[in-house]
Amino acid sequence: MTSGDGEQLVEVEQAGSGRLLHRLLLAEVPQPGRWLELEGTSYLVLQRRHRYRLVQGRYRLARVVLQVKAQRQPDDARWWRDRWVIGDPSCAFNALSPLLRCAVLPEGPCSGCGHHRLR
Repeated sequence: MTSGDGEQLVEVEQAGSGRLLHRLLLAEVPQPGRWLELEGTSYLVLQRRHRYRLVQGRYRLARVVLQVKAQRQPDDARWWRDRWVIGDPSCAFNALSPLLRCAVLPEGPCSGCGHHRLR
């Protein structure tokens, strides 16, 4: 369901349990790997699903369901090559992911790490 302003009905569910956390209208629905701030809580979007409804013989987008995990956006998260990554993306060990910093020192920080190697 969309509003006249181009907003989309979005249901925010807790990943793993499927418990509905929020139902709201959004003009821009976040993709997986992005953070979403709602009522003072930060969530990482893990999965995005589309729900359709058959209307007069045609399928129409009814709502978008976001599977999220409550997670504060790390201070060293940065936008890099069209996605969020945690830590230093120039390091060969960086996972290039919003979920995991690196294989060597997953909790960080990257600054001062003795294993740092350029890609």
